[in-house]
Amino acid sequence: MPPRDEQDFESRRQQIIDGALQVFASKGFEKATNKDIATAAGIGSPGLIYHYFKDKNDLFGQVVEQRLPVLQLLSHSEEEIMTKPPQAALTIFGKAFLEALENSKSVEFLKLMLSEVFRRPEVAQIVNNVGPSRSISFLTRYLAKQISAGALKPMNPGAAARCFIGSLVAYILTREVFRQPDAQQISSDTMVATAVEVFLQGMEISPPAHE
Repeated sequence: MPPRDEQDFESRRQQIIDGALQVFASKGFEKATNKDIATAAGIGSPGLIYHYFKDKNDLFGQVVEQRLPVLQLLSHSEEEIMTKPPQAALTIFGKAFLEALENSKSVEFLKLMLSEVFRRPEVAQIVNNVGPSRSISFLTRYLAKQISAGALKPMNPGAAARCFIGSLVAYILTREVFRQPDAQQISSDTMVATAVEVFLQGMEISPPAHE
């Protein structure tokens, strides 16, 4: 168990991240102030934030990394997932990718990111470094490994990774941004199961037919 001081430091750090998530989700990156974040986090002084984070960009990046389940999965279970067969690995990844939809604050934060990345290049860079870049890099490496092992058809693993993640992103957009009625009726579990099945039908190597 870490020393008490370390526990207190990390507890306060997570408290600030939760407050920042709330403020970023409601006000956006540019309009969020340290005073707003300190109030939401329940800490006395806005200046205290700089004891735990370098600056606003650093705090925003930590909110992205620590409050999106797929990034937490990659931080703690990446090597374990790399050893699993395709159906299991893609299902685990897909469920973690969509888990943010179960939390209203996380949904609002996802909407904020979509809005901010088109307007503010520095925010786009923060989000990309922490989120999409890591997710696509992991899935590309995983698929490359499975292709090399002969479990999946030879093809560009980076393109294949984007095909799989793209189906999940389309689900998020149609359900949470465009609010399409039919998308509202598709559960996250159904979406993941369907995406995995469709993806693997195109990538799995069929056993040779018996003559």
